[in-house]
Amino acid sequence: MASFILPHTLHGGGPHKVIAVHGWFADRSAFDPIVPDLDRETFHYALVDLRGYGAAKDEPGAYTTAEGAADVLALADRLGWERFSVIGHSMGGSVAQRVLAAAPHRLRRLVGISPVPASGLPLPPPQWELFSAAAHIPGNRRAIIDLTSGGRRPAAWLDRMVARSLACSDATAFRAWLDSWAGEGFAEEVEGSAVPALAVTGALDPALSAELARQTWLRWYATSELVELASAGHYAMDETPLELIRAVEDFLRADADGAATGDSPYGGTATGGADSAGGASAAG
Repeated sequence: MASFILPHTLHGGGPHKVIAVHGWFADRSAFDPIVPDLDRETFHYALVDLRGYGAAKDEPGAYTTAEGAADVLALADRLGWERFSVIGHSMGGSVAQRVLAAAPHRLRRLVGISPVPASGLPLPPPQWELFSAAAHIPGNRRAIIDLTSGGRRPAAWLDRMVARSLACSDATAFRAWLDSWAGEGFAEEVEGSAVPALAVTGALDPALSAELARQTWLRWYATSELVELASAGHYAMDETPLELIRAVEDFLRADADGAATGDSPYGGTATGGADSAGGASAAG
């Protein structure tokens, strides 16, 4: 399937170019809670819709993370962005790492918000049944969102998240994307990369947790950091938008003078370095 230009919106006009990729449950509207408070003077953001979502809901494709990365690079070419940073939420974190694998020389910095690791995430049979049936069963989507936000969010918010997910995604594409982000591993293509990489996780998320990031992200990336947001689950854009912006933009800004690790000033903890490998369950 040939690449095409992803539907996108642009925010800001700063010299540091950034492409942001949504996760499994939403289109680019996933970033709406943080858009008003982005630093438009420093950064120029492009928020995209992957195939099967939003304005690309009816776009045919293979619906794989590798195809998504090729589409991101095609958009960067169209925008004239030779070098840029990439942010990915959940499934979008896998797409972002695929961009790194395909074109490491083009990336300034890599950010994953509750990122699916490049190893993929094989799910045990009960979870696989829950996730795979979520393409057609709204209740499964609600259960996944509730679980990965710690079971603490209001019912109205859960209902709104499910309604948005159903409205902005094509069911066939939604199901196909699961096979890719959960089942395809490419860690050997990114391991040892020197591109500075930040993983932001939520302490209330039992799936894509800080511990999983330590076992994957911090192990693979030579210059890596981890921020765990104490009051967030899997959906930091909704749950802790200001803390998320501070964590991400402080990291991106450090491109000019190097990144420091240590105590986090934005409501979580920050660490650098690598730990041993392991596994966990996830939500995209």
